[in-house]
Order: sequence, then C-alpha cells, then structure tokens
Amino acid sequence: MKLSGDWLEHPGTQALCAVLASEGHRILFVGGCVRNALMGRAVSDIDMATDAPPGEVMRLAEEAGFKVVPTGIDHGTVTVIAGGAGHEVTTFRRDVSTDGRRATVAFSTEIAEDAARRDFTMNALYAAPSGEVIDPLGGLDDLLARRVRFVGEASTRIREDYLRILRFFRFYAVYGDPAQGIDAEGLAACAALAEGLASLSAERVTHELRRLLAAPDPAPALAAMQASGILSRILPGADPKPIAPLVHLETAPRWQRRLAVLGGDTGALRLSRAEAAELSHLQAEIGSTLTPAALGWKLGPVPAEDVILARAALFEQPLPPGWAAEIARGAAAQCPIAAADLMPALQGAALGERLRALESRWLASDLTATKGDLLS
Repeated sequence: MKLSGDWLEHPGTQALCAVLASEGHRILFVGGCVRNALMGRAVSDIDMATDAPPGEVMRLAEEAGFKVVPTGIDHGTVTVIAGGAGHEVTTFRRDVSTDGRRATVAFSTEIAEDAARRDFTMNALYAAPSGEVIDPLGGLDDLLARRVRFVGEASTRIREDYLRILRFFRFYAVYGDPAQGIDAEGLAACAALAEGLASLSAERVTHELRRLLAAPDPAPALAAMQASGILSRILPGADPKPIAPLVHLETAPRWQRRLAVLGGDTGALRLSRAEAAELSHLQAEIGSTLTPAALGWKLGPVPAEDVILARAALFEQPLPPGWAAEIARGAAAQCPIAAADLMPALQGAALGERLRALESRWLASDLTATKGDLLS
C-alpha cells in the first residue's frame, strides 16, 4: 500500500528526505501523518523518524540551508523548516526506563525498537519518501478496521505513561468503530491502572479531555470511561448520558458545551479564567428560564446556542421553535433603558441596582417591553 497527498510531495519535504538519504540514512514518515493519510483525513503535522543521530540531522539540514530548531534534542527530536513546512524529525529510540510520566530513552538504528515503544498499533505505521507503507507490528489491519489497540501488552504501555489511558479513549472517539466496540484488553488495563492518573499534571489531563470532547462523537468513549471508573477520577460526578442526544442536536462540536452538559467537579482541571467563567455562566443559564432571545442578548450568539442545545439534551425536550432566529434577534437588540434615563434621581449603587432590575424585567418580557413600559 502506498500513500499519496500534497503533503507527501511537498518540495521541502522531499528535499529534506533527499538530504538525509544522501548520507545513507533511513528517513521515514511516522505516526499521525501516515495514519490520517491512510484514513483519507487531513494531515496537519509531519512527523519523521530516522536512524541518523540528532546531531547528524542538524548538521545535514543546516548545511542544506534549512532552519533547524532543537525542540527536543535530549529525546532525539529536532524541528526542520524546509520549504516553509515544519518537520519534526526524531531519531529511532528505545525506552531505557519509564516512571509513568516520562521516559529515559536511548537512540537506536532499528525501526522495530522504535515501533515497539509507541502507544497504539495505528501509530506504529511508517512510510518511505516514496509513499510505500511499512508496517512492523501489524497496525495496518487495526487501522483499516478502525480498531484502537495498544502496542504489545496494554498494561506495559500504560505504565510507561499513564496519559495513555486518556489517549486510549480519545483515539477510540476519533478513530474507532463504535459498532465493534472498544478493545476489551485495553479497557481492562485502563480500569486496573486507573490510579496512575493521579500522577499526571492537571495541564496534561485537561489538554487530553479537551481533545476527547472535541471528537465528532465522544459519547461511546465517555460511556466506556464511566463504566471503567476512569471518568469519575478526572471529573467526579460527571454524567455522560446527555452527551449522545447533545451530539445529535449539534451542527458542530464544542468541547465547552459538552463539558457543561457532562457536569461534575472540574476542580482538578486546569482551565483558564476565561474558560472557567464561560463554563460557570453556561451551567447557570441552563437552569434559568431565559428565552432564546434573552440569552442571545445576555450571553451572545454562541453561548446562547450552547445553553439552548444543553437544555434540550439534559431535560429531554425539543428545541424551541425558531430558536436560532430568536437568538439572533436578542443578540442584535438594545435594552431601551440607559443610565441617563434614571439620572439625576438615582446615583451610584442605587442607579446600578435599578438598572439591573429594569434589565431583568426587560429580559422577562422576552425583550418586548418598551422604555415607557419599564419606567411606568
């Protein structure tokens, strides 16, 4: 089987391959670019693997006039900018020791050793510059079957890096086939080793959860996470049942909306202040009685849509008639009362309190009350 695509034929990419090969080194594409190309999906990042030591990669690339950045040189990775495209070039590696978060590696010249340290079989696929696919671990069959399976023994791979528990569910959500279900061995290993999640930083867990929730349909993966006890460890109290109806209602995924619907304690996550505020506002308004138009005025179009969709999913209700147009009406509306209408009779805190009360009355009227109505 051979790959094809503009990214593969990019002049800078082919020039970099030629430079490394000119000294007799093996240079291969690996991981996500190979996986996505085989699945007919977009390729965004070009990862490459080579038997050349990182210092040799840097020397050859610089002599060819390419910009080189030693992004992870201790672990064998350098970034080469060739023809305006970025390429992460990593020397073949094997693990010497791991502690559940990071690994000490040794460089290798063997593709089999490099493949054996990867997480999933579908990520252990390589391709030559010609596009010819190299499959040292049988990952191609798994990929074509949309089967997410750990390389070798699942528990061994997880102990090397406990983030792989969350990656397992995320990859199932993005690349797996819900019809055939999640890999039983992988699921059992994740459940047995779930305590290892406590060793991970909040940043890593949050980043992985965001990506999982942004999958086209994370509902089956989240249900498996709940059944295996994983979900309650990172989001205590979360309930994934409303996610499936929410996905059915959505026109595009938004991880913030899905997190609001999941509920649970987000205290262990690392959200920015803006993200935490948005989540709090969404969850507060889900339980409010504000109309779509009132939500559009108060929150803006996107958060208002989040609330309407979340309400329908959580409360098993149909969407309100004309809700999208009503949100747009509210977003374009202007409250008929301004501070100047209440001055000079009211000042300071009393003015602010009165303004808020009148705005609440206007919102309760579905934005139909006039200035006269509110001042009378």
